[in-house]
Amino acid sequence: MAEAVVGLLIGKLGEALANETAAYGTSLLCKEASALKGLFGEIRKAEGELESMKAYLRESEKLRDADETTGIFVNKIRELSFWIEDVVDEFMYKLEDNKLGGFAAKTKKRIKHVKVWRRLALQLRDINVELEDATKRRDRYVIPGMERHAGNSDHHARSTNQALCFAREEDLVGIEGNAAKLKGWLVDDLDERNIKITTVWGMGGVGKTTLVDHVYKMVKLDFDAAAWVTVSKSYQVDYLLKEIARELGISIASNMEMIRVVDVIRNHLEGKRYILVLDDVWEQDMWINNIMPVFPTNCSGRFVLTSRSSEVASVATSNCAINLEPLGANHSWKLFCKEAFWNSDDKRCPSELLDLAVKFLQKCKGLPIAIACIGRLLSIKPHSEWETVYKELESHSTNNVIKSVDMILRVSLEDLPSELKNCFLHCAMFPEDYEIKRRRLIRHWITSGFIRKRGNKTLEQVAEGYLNDLVNRSLLQVVRKNEVGRLKSCRMHDVIRHLAIDKAEEECFGKVYEGNGTFSVDGTRRLSIQSINIVPQNQSDAAHLRAVYAFESSIDVALLGTILASSTLLSTLDLEGTQIKMLPNEVFNLFNLRFLGLRRTRIESLPEAVGRLQRRSIYSSAIFTKGCSETKEA
Repeated sequence: MAEAVVGLLIGKLGEALANETAAYGTSLLCKEASALKGLFGEIRKAEGELESMKAYLRESEKLRDADETTGIFVNKIRELSFWIEDVVDEFMYKLEDNKLGGFAAKTKKRIKHVKVWRRLALQLRDINVELEDATKRRDRYVIPGMERHAGNSDHHARSTNQALCFAREEDLVGIEGNAAKLKGWLVDDLDERNIKITTVWGMGGVGKTTLVDHVYKMVKLDFDAAAWVTVSKSYQVDYLLKEIARELGISIASNMEMIRVVDVIRNHLEGKRYILVLDDVWEQDMWINNIMPVFPTNCSGRFVLTSRSSEVASVATSNCAINLEPLGANHSWKLFCKEAFWNSDDKRCPSELLDLAVKFLQKCKGLPIAIACIGRLLSIKPHSEWETVYKELESHSTNNVIKSVDMILRVSLEDLPSELKNCFLHCAMFPEDYEIKRRRLIRHWITSGFIRKRGNKTLEQVAEGYLNDLVNRSLLQVVRKNEVGRLKSCRMHDVIRHLAIDKAEEECFGKVYEGNGTFSVDGTRRLSIQSINIVPQNQSDAAHLRAVYAFESSIDVALLGTILASSTLLSTLDLEGTQIKMLPNEVFNLFNLRFLGLRRTRIESLPEAVGRLQRRSIYSSAIFTKGCSETKEA
């Protein structure tokens, strides 16, 4: 992933250098021009060095786990890249600041900034020396095959075809029998007043949600009221009940008391035929103590629970549980061919690839999520490269099902174009099973600098293309589409998310805090806070923080102020959906802030101090952002 960090940084360096002529043209002092010349020289030097090693880094990623020297080199380049980014961000802010105010104010600032330019140039010079030293140490060693592969492929050209559909009903494989069984349980005896609980359980990635979603769409219109809610491991009862109410079409205020929510749900469903799907239930107690008592029993109610737990599955009405197993050989082959050869008319595997295809399937262990990922990956590879992909999988060979799937997902991640890697890891910053809105995600990507213009396309169009690409690679799942089939929201499968979180922490891309252990920023670039059970630690390492994301009741003003006090380079602060009532003063000192998300918070107005942020940003009381068009949430 160091290649993705470097790719992002090269774009920033290019933006900085684009200001060179204008900076010289407006300089009023010889000392200022001299200091700027030295700084721009160091920026140009860093850009050239990083550009030359970008292709090398891509190949290095594949060898870092097996080669200690390579791993040390990659980690060092990533660390130095972060330092360079810190210098460039401060420089760009100060350069922008020079343009503000009257003649006297500008002159005063420019005199003051001469020292800043010199300091930044010295910092960058020291970093460039370390870059050169790292490269020299690398050149003492030869990585087998590196020269043969580096810079030899156009990965963007191989991105998945956007004509490929998101989730194709015709590609559902091996679910016919279970689908018929589940449908029968849900609609039989529907005219009688009775409650029926069905469960679908099995290991992660086996296709539980896919099966239930397929049947739910078929029977939904047979009921007067229907709701689908994803539970996740770290659920909160009050939030869950409010989500159920909203899915049932009931208007619920965010501050409505739980006892009132329960009454509203009961009154709404009284005398109706209703169905509720609870996806990804982890605890039996959640159902028995918190959900089941809420619903009226004097009518026709149908409940479907999906889970990995046999204990949760045991709550099913007699004989109404499905233990979903991995796909058998025939169904695995059928799914693989539909994914790997989706663009051929007969969707058949060429005879020269049969042996390799069988070997790939053996790695997948019958898990649909693994088959879909490897199939989509191979579908964009020339047949001549299949052997190379298989050797990559073979180098991490394991007989453990979970580790085998993890290895397949890692290879799929390594194959992503560099511009997609940051976008993919960013999706893991959202909570487990979280429904991610397209517009919110795209704004995050743009204001984080992940998106660069391509041809005549806008940043939003490029970002949406990346989103479609991740979906078509089976790394994201479609949750909702609009009336013309455009993606409205998506979700990251928890199996994939666990891998992405591990990778994000390993690469210092971001850290997710879910309420376990001590809370610490620890030098990471992005922080996602998803639990209110926080034990704060020294936040002195927050100086490198670029983004903070908070969800639901996970943060208060005091904690946020503590984090932001040293996070002067923060560019993204998203508090959407939290219960925060005011912003700490530290927010208004964030000169690099480009995105402030305040939707569905309890903040009613912004203080005059927000004017300090207007220098670089556009905002409204609902959403504050720079670099994106202000449009309604998708």
